Amino acid sequence: MKKYRFFSALMAVLLCLTLLPVPAAALDDPDIQAQHVILLDGNYDEVLYDKAGKEKAYPASITKVMTALLVMEAIESGQMTADTMITASEHSQQGLSIYGSTQNIKPGETMSVKDLLYCLLVPSANEAANILAEAVDGSIEDFVAHMNRRAGELGCQGTHFANPHGLHNDDHYTTALDLAHIVRAAMKYDLFRQIVYTSVYETAATNMSGPRTFYNTNGLITQWRFRGYLYDKAIGVKTGSTDEAGYCLASAAQDGDEYLIAVVLGAKMLTDANGNITDRQQFSESKRLLKWGFSNFKRTTITKGDAPVGSVKVTLSREREDVMVKPVGSIERTMPRDLDQEKIESRITLFSDTVEAPVTAGQVLGTMTLLYDDQVLGTLDLVADTDVSRSELLYKKAQFLAFWHSLGGKLIIAGGMLAAGVLVWLFVFRRRRRPSRGYAGAARGKHYRGGRR
Repeated sequence: MKKYRFFSALMAVLLCLTLLPVPAAALDDPDIQAQHVILLDGNYDEVLYDKAGKEKAYPASITKVMTALLVMEAIESGQMTADTMITASEHSQQGLSIYGSTQNIKPGETMSVKDLLYCLLVPSANEAANILAEAVDGSIEDFVAHMNRRAGELGCQGTHFANPHGLHNDDHYTTALDLAHIVRAAMKYDLFRQIVYTSVYETAATNMSGPRTFYNTNGLITQWRFRGYLYDKAIGVKTGSTDEAGYCLASAAQDGDEYLIAVVLGAKMLTDANGNITDRQQFSESKRLLKWGFSNFKRTTITKGDAPVGSVKVTLSREREDVMVKPVGSIERTMPRDLDQEKIESRITLFSDTVEAPVTAGQVLGTMTLLYDDQVLGTLDLVADTDVSRSELLYKKAQFLAFWHSLGGKLIIAGGMLAAGVLVWLFVFRRRRRPSRGYAGAARGKHYRGGRR
């Protein structure tokens, strides 16, 4: 019985850890205009929309979310604080481009970790990424190894980082799904959430500069750079763009208890015949995707009642020959609002065709897998609906038969047969060697008669 419970629990864990797309057969496809797209339920790590979300893509400056995550974890571990002062080394300009985003932080300039994080995430300063990388791991190279190791721990299966800032490198790639995992991990930190939701920020003066004032590059958060994309439910996160990556945005939004994460990679900037920009699709498509998610999905509890759905034969009992099994528990998934639960199919799996008495009501005897449009939603345990007592006579009989069919019983039988064979052999052998009584008497008589002569 214990092994069955363990098997059931293991299946449940595996199903929880597996990211299965939510069935969307009842929904209209939003047809998001970008190369790689993921919409994730941020509360439950469930994929709601996927367009080439597991295919290789370039992340551009969304890379900085991973850089910030490692800094947050270093703060959490006590390695540093938000107020720790960091001096930029001569390596802070390593691998940078004169065309990349910057706050012109110079080697020898000292800033707090908090101000460096704001420089990193709000105006997307590339040198801030290098400075923070050295502060966490001593060198940019060690920090990049740390990034890749942490990505693996987060379940990222298609990611390899080559730098902490996201400037293009053919060996620096990821997937929209992996970025959603990274964003979800970073958004658990209040300081990170505070920074990526900031519209405008002013740093403290440094030993080499006065205060710096800068604005968020995320059009869902502020209209300072881009008008027409503001979204009242948006709470972050990070922009990115290179020629190779296209226009990218990782965004998050909240509506009451609902929390969504969207990643849009490889979007385009549309222009009219005169070359005027008409649409920055990294913003418009992200906003449309988030609104579609809130409008079409809700957290749903799926149950199958408690009516029996099958039976298992019972041995070692005179009380009854079988026991009915019924589903217990419920499955929670973020599902389309118009999902018809009557169309959810059930697949029953029994651990065995028979079970030995005694059986306890509630004993797990199988599982019921729920599917919609051939996609697995989860599993419920199938349990015995009543107790079934054991017949002690049948139990002892079964033990007796089991013993004689076991190796020990077979050895005893073989030993007994061997012993019987030995006894038979000894009996026959002794009879063959023993002289007959008639022959011995005749010999004695003949000798006696000879003596009288």
